[in-house]
Amino acid sequence: MPSSTRRLSPEERRAQLVRIGVDFLAERPLDELTIDALASAAGVSRALVFHYFDSRPGMHAVIVTTARDALLRATEPDATLPPRERVRDVLHRFVHFVREHEGTFYSLVRGVASADTAVRGVVADTRAANAQRLADVYLELGEVDTPLLQVALRSWVAFAEEALVELVIDTDTRAAEIVAFLERSLDGVVAATDTDRSLR
Repeated sequence: MPSSTRRLSPEERRAQLVRIGVDFLAERPLDELTIDALASAAGVSRALVFHYFDSRPGMHAVIVTTARDALLRATEPDATLPPRERVRDVLHRFVHFVREHEGTFYSLVRGVASADTAVRGVVADTRAANAQRLADVYLELGEVDTPLLQVALRSWVAFAEEALVELVIDTDTRAAEIVAFLERSLDGVVAATDTDRSLR
């Protein structure tokens, strides 16, 4: 009797392994995701995992990149909204993403402490993308694009990640309260880059 189980194509098998790796992050930190752990979770051999990922760092980079892409898709700014509402909407969706995928988010933002340069690069790229999204909004609101503004926004993104870990994952703070706090802190950081305003 022929088997009803269809053999996965190489692309499907790799996607399955990546998906299992991302799911792993929902419960455990990235550092615990070894080749053996992924093989065990997927029910395949260690050699098969090595076939798709040349090394543990390579596996980590692919999985963290997938998690990064999910975060960026979930928080893509709605271009139809006015600038202020756009920021607020993105912050609400950030909070929702962290609530729904807290393990993944935690592993992603903690990836900056990874010993692997590729993983750190993915995290840095994520922060840069989020900072640029904010810069686009504030430039639309009339702020001047200066090195201070760029540094302030990148720094604020790192601050916001930590705040989301502390407030969303570790407490039961209401989403509206978190969003309001993040929005006030963001405005404060941007205001601090206006040297004319600070001298008044």
